Amino acid sequence: MAAGGGGGGAAPPPKQDELQPHPVKDQLPNISFCITSPPPWPEAILLGFQHYLVMLGTTVLIPSNLVPQMGGGNVEKAKVIQTLLFVAGLNTLTQTFFGTRLPAVIGGSYTFVPTTLSIILAGRYNDILNPQEKFEKIMRGIQGALIVASTLQIVIGFSGLWRNVARFVCPLSVVPLVALSGFGLYEFGFPLLTRCVEIGLPQLIFLVIFSQYIPHLMKGDKQIFDRFAVIFSIAIVWIYAHLLTVGGAYKNTPTKTQTSCRTDRAGIIGAAPWISVPYPFQWGAPTFDAGEAFAMMAASFVALVESTGAFYAVSSYAGATPVPPSVLSRGVGWQGVGILFSGIFGTGNGSSVSVENAGLLALTRVGSRRVVQISAGFMIFFSILGKFGAIFASIPPPIVAALYCLFFAYVGAGGLSFLQFCNLNSFRTKFVLGFSIFMGLSIPQYFNEYTSVNGYGPVHTRARWFNDMINVPLSSEPFIAGLLAMFLDVTLHRRDSSTRKDRGMHWWDRFRSFKTDTRSEEFYRLPLNLNKFFPSV
Repeated sequence: MAAGGGGGGAAPPPKQDELQPHPVKDQLPNISFCITSPPPWPEAILLGFQHYLVMLGTTVLIPSNLVPQMGGGNVEKAKVIQTLLFVAGLNTLTQTFFGTRLPAVIGGSYTFVPTTLSIILAGRYNDILNPQEKFEKIMRGIQGALIVASTLQIVIGFSGLWRNVARFVCPLSVVPLVALSGFGLYEFGFPLLTRCVEIGLPQLIFLVIFSQYIPHLMKGDKQIFDRFAVIFSIAIVWIYAHLLTVGGAYKNTPTKTQTSCRTDRAGIIGAAPWISVPYPFQWGAPTFDAGEAFAMMAASFVALVESTGAFYAVSSYAGATPVPPSVLSRGVGWQGVGILFSGIFGTGNGSSVSVENAGLLALTRVGSRRVVQISAGFMIFFSILGKFGAIFASIPPPIVAALYCLFFAYVGAGGLSFLQFCNLNSFRTKFVLGFSIFMGLSIPQYFNEYTSVNGYGPVHTRARWFNDMINVPLSSEPFIAGLLAMFLDVTLHRRDSSTRKDRGMHWWDRFRSFKTDTRSEEFYRLPLNLNKFFPSV
């Protein structure tokens, strides 16, 4: 092909740095405060309160859906929310002090909801006519299943077994796992927002304006609007929603609309006690059923895989290096302890890494461990002072859904960022990525559609616990995508000379051990020289 005409000679070839303007970075740049560099105390307290506000969404939504089906009223719902909040604070503190030491909030998990519903619908509770008695007996059954299920993560984590599994993970297989940990939660975003679009859509618009546009229009080094965009936007839209409520905008609307839009329909503030301290076995002695325990263990394993992806996202947005397998295994063990706490205190739900709080790290660009520990303090404080905590817990769900639209997107994009370590010109890379992500979306979609139409999953036998053991894992997008990507990556063309570099392992070699990189030792080292107590992990 002939060159174009012109008087000058041929242009000089571009330099190598011009051909690659965005070099690979194992730590995300432009993080204001990383794990070990806390912001000033006033700013840290506000940021911690913001994390508390964000995690309230899941903390309120799960009991609000489950407690009425268990026979409980507003009093029981408020008490379960308080307990879930209290245990979330404990679990967050143990994870940040003794687990991975990442700034990860450990809260309620939607992964355990289907199995919990199966326990609620168990036939042995049908003959109980007293709602209070029915609620307590169902709660005891859930507690027993959670206590048994916690042993799975405790054993897998503290024995070092998950460390051996995580050694097979590479940037190529991390991409589908982390990406669908965020993108796979799309049903909790805009669909939930549209239940009251006149509240949810302004919240989403204000959040984007405060976090993305205003900081670029203002001059100066102070990052106020983007760092505290959640507080600013919620305050404005919450006042707006309250004005609509007291103005009679929803006076003659259906009950479903009033529940989603009104600021006085949560029923939590009036039912919550002024001061109440959750304590172990407050609902009575747990009861145990073998089938339900196995089903809950399956849900626990799914939560383990999903939390692994969330840990990688948190480490990226906290400005840390990729999580070493030994640290990841240690974190899984402490997450199992968190599920044990959930069973002992009676939260009605298991725990895992809060994906929305991982997205908040990206929004604020503050990955400080101290900030998340302060947020855990807010969780415990407001769980004891029930009335004050109930005020914030009464935020309408569409406002929470608007936050999810941005935070889940950040986590999904964090998964895509690991593509920088991979060779995207390799057909092997394209197959592993494309096939695992597509099947990770397609298989759960089939299971969810089947369940919504028929009222039960594709696997439908007389043993409800067996159905859950199959249906729950196959309904999780990150679980399917992550395990399928790792299997394909481990088994496909492993002996080819270029495979190791194509899958990005040459970048991650220094992070396969705890002490091969000084940065990893700084970020993940246990306090008070406690590493000697975990020799196996």
